[in-house]
Amino acid sequence: MKLTSKILCVALGSTVLAGPAIAQEYPERPIDMIVAYSAGGGTDVAARTLVPYIEEHLPGDATINVINRPGAGGEIGFTALANADPDGYTIGFVNLPNLLSIAIQRETDYELSSFQPVADIVYDPGGFGASADAGFDDLEGLVEYAENKSGPVTYGTTGIGSDDHLAALTFARQAGIEMRHIPFSGAADVRAALLGGQIDLASTNVSELIDYADSGDVVILGQMGEERWSEASDIPTFQEQGFDVVMGSDRGLAAPAGFPEDALATLQTAVEAAVADPEFQERAQEQRLPLSFMDAEAFGAKLDRMNENLQGIWEEQPWVEQ
Repeated sequence: MKLTSKILCVALGSTVLAGPAIAQEYPERPIDMIVAYSAGGGTDVAARTLVPYIEEHLPGDATINVINRPGAGGEIGFTALANADPDGYTIGFVNLPNLLSIAIQRETDYELSSFQPVADIVYDPGGFGASADAGFDDLEGLVEYAENKSGPVTYGTTGIGSDDHLAALTFARQAGIEMRHIPFSGAADVRAALLGGQIDLASTNVSELIDYADSGDVVILGQMGEERWSEASDIPTFQEQGFDVVMGSDRGLAAPAGFPEDALATLQTAVEAAVADPEFQERAQEQRLPLSFMDAEAFGAKLDRMNENLQGIWEEQPWVEQ
């Protein structure tokens, strides 16, 4: 609390002091931010890029500690967030559709109502990446490669039911080719497997491949947005190449259900200011993060809509064993 605020509170009397002073004390200690994927992946990069700016726009000398809890396609980290004490001092980066699809495809220790949305930060279109020496550089070339290969095309994702997985299933059905899924704990692991020749294809988000494409190590075969992302304007969409695949990953902030309202208001204000901060926007551009801010209410509505849509997809064609 600034000195002028203290003087004002004293002047107004002790009965007035009790309310505002409590609200302005938050946060009184470090906040933990759970990231449900491994260090170095797109989610982790987005979180660590944003954190200093949230700290800057929170009251006092706020500190946020990023804690990676990878595994099970994000379920380990999501469960830890859902089961955390809703005291205002544990938040987490959550990924869509993973947060929702995991709970649809199997029994989990959380459900959508276990979370309090805070803000959506990033919408990252999906993409297919192949090694530079794969011998093909577009989706038509991938289909030809698959048709001539003795076994199925192997592809890595961040887990069963992830946007990467659902996108690959959709593409394989449309292309009429055989593809074998190999899940990993995070995008960094998928990239390492691709560069190490352990898989034929990386199905991940474009932002997680773009630097490797720029260096010449990876070829991005297409991106899954309805339009080309401005930072990858030379890469055609799947729709432009004749495949109706539109898929991507939202990365936003959530907290355990029951998160204190005053803490939520303070945190949401800080997050919105952080995303709008010109310095952060410059850093985000350097990190190739496709920003798409939504406040808690709008993000919550999006979660509800997506959950309903995924339930419909699951009822029509379960994806768990594909």
